[in-house]
Amino acid sequence: MSAPAERPDCRATARAEGYGWAVRCPVCASVDDKVVDSRLAEDGGAIRRRRECLACGRRFTTYERLDDVPLIVVKRSGHREPWDRAKLVAGVQAAAKNRSLADAVLEDLAVQVEEEARLGGPEVSSEQVGLAVLERLRGLDDVAYLRFASVYKGFDGADDFTREVGLLTKETAPKARP
Repeated sequence: MSAPAERPDCRATARAEGYGWAVRCPVCASVDDKVVDSRLAEDGGAIRRRRECLACGRRFTTYERLDDVPLIVVKRSGHREPWDRAKLVAGVQAAAKNRSLADAVLEDLAVQVEEEARLGGPEVSSEQVGLAVLERLRGLDDVAYLRFASVYKGFDGADDFTREVGLLTKETAPKARP
């Protein structure tokens, strides 16, 4: 269904009800216009609209973008910092160094983790981020998983690696039915 701003029959109603879809003409400041053309822009991240002012006849372009709510990462210390996908990608790339994982796969992993984190609200704990990365690395590459786990979980010695390898390779058999 198209937005009320695109349908001339309900633009006046939308403005009267306070939706704020009025776009002022940059030439004459009139709020009466019509949409001449709409198309996706910025790889689907925005909608580009060509508008024609009904008062002066001039055409102008507007862009509609989703207003992103900033994602905040809450560290173990309680310190808060803005989400930085590049920082996550760098950490995963370090864990996957000299492994056969393409950068595109690691970037996609970071996007998946970010999308999952955004679904949880405006704040996410660093623990949740780490567990989400480990969950995805587990299915991609065992060595990268162990490297990331060693930093994330703060391994102290070989026993920690042995325990984690056991957890990594442990598969539970389905229970037999009586």
